[in-house]
Amino acid sequence: MYLFINNSDSLGLNPTIPLAVTTEMPEVEMQRRSFAGVAAVALGLILAGTSAFSQTQPPTEGPAVDGSPAWFLQGPLPDPGGRTTAPPAGNVTTAPRSEGTDTGAAAVGTPRCSHSPICDNRLGPRRQELQRVQWEQTLGYTFTYPYELPPGPGGAPAVALDSHDNLWVFQRAEAGSPQLFKFDPNHNLILEVDPDVIGYQDKAHGMAVDAEDNLWITATNGATVMKLSPEGKLLLTIGESGRRGDWNEAEGQRLLWQPLMVVFAANGDVYIGQGHGNESPNDTDSDDPANNIGAARILHLDKDGNFINQWYGTEIGQGKFYSAHGLAVDPTNGDVWIGDREDYRIVVYSGEGQFLKTLQMRNLPCALYFDSHGQPWMASGTDGQFLKLDRNGKVLGAVGNGPVGRGPGGRGTGQFYEASYFAMDKDDNLYAGDTAIGRVTKMTAPNK
Repeated sequence: MYLFINNSDSLGLNPTIPLAVTTEMPEVEMQRRSFAGVAAVALGLILAGTSAFSQTQPPTEGPAVDGSPAWFLQGPLPDPGGRTTAPPAGNVTTAPRSEGTDTGAAAVGTPRCSHSPICDNRLGPRRQELQRVQWEQTLGYTFTYPYELPPGPGGAPAVALDSHDNLWVFQRAEAGSPQLFKFDPNHNLILEVDPDVIGYQDKAHGMAVDAEDNLWITATNGATVMKLSPEGKLLLTIGESGRRGDWNEAEGQRLLWQPLMVVFAANGDVYIGQGHGNESPNDTDSDDPANNIGAARILHLDKDGNFINQWYGTEIGQGKFYSAHGLAVDPTNGDVWIGDREDYRIVVYSGEGQFLKTLQMRNLPCALYFDSHGQPWMASGTDGQFLKLDRNGKVLGAVGNGPVGRGPGGRGTGQFYEASYFAMDKDDNLYAGDTAIGRVTKMTAPNK
């Protein structure tokens, strides 16, 4: 009798290693010795493989190939170390975090993050310890800071442009302070939404403008999506503030589970991406019977908030997604692109919720966007760049100087602590805030 070890998948060596086993000994002893032999050979192979692998280091850079720019590794990412503020001209300062101060989830009663690898597991590499793939900038964009947010700390995770080139900015300001601002095309502040209108947006996140210039905003911890008029009047609230939960249309239960981003189909239908991946709470053991799924999901509604469909992701397998951090609708065919950030992949569904394809990426798909020409772009989160893609996920160009500069990360010109939700105008200019830093960067395309 022979036992075989198939080690071709793990070590790339000879796929079958026979182990002779006598048939004269008792079956239990034979099994014991067989497994001992397997373990011994496996250990030898691992040690041999480790020795072989130690002779070769992975590449840290690569040349331009087949339309993609050259790349290199950069890292790790330093933490700002406090609450950042960004006065005019983009200069960033950091105030130490105050001990005992909590203006987030606990202050408004939202349950804290729990039962998640990021919240509970302190083992293994953290984000700040990872090397980042950076792409050489070949597109010729320049960086300016023409928008001035009101004084005070708090990053600006999302921006959005309306049909008149007015720019909305969503800020993670302290409770009681304004969080939503509108600037005209000359960069003048023309509207500041009163906090009493929208309440405290706990973990302000994504934002988008629909075809009628209404603004939609998401509060991730607050578990709501709100629709506002161009004048900043509240028109619709989806979800229940401070209560995560599952949407069950049959039972009339309409709760959201960490809404991250909202986008629109050509007919005005609304898609809400929910689930922050391995940053999220896992609520499958919740005592609340309305909150027990704990999986990332896409909710499909009409423009008035009426239910059409929803579909879910899990971590493993084709068509699955662990988070729905990035979200965009392809204007050429209505497909829904989902940025599964921590798994470095874009998952594409039809507008009706049928899985189409997975695009494996080398950067974090933090945000997705289609420009006025129907070209896909991706913000790479803490990799600190905005990437121009083709429809197979190949990087065609990059904008942004990455996350690391002098002192804490993301402070330098064209740098981002986290390149997140962004917008583009008809001239291909990019506009973006920064999740950790309260400033807005305009990235101007070169003259054609």
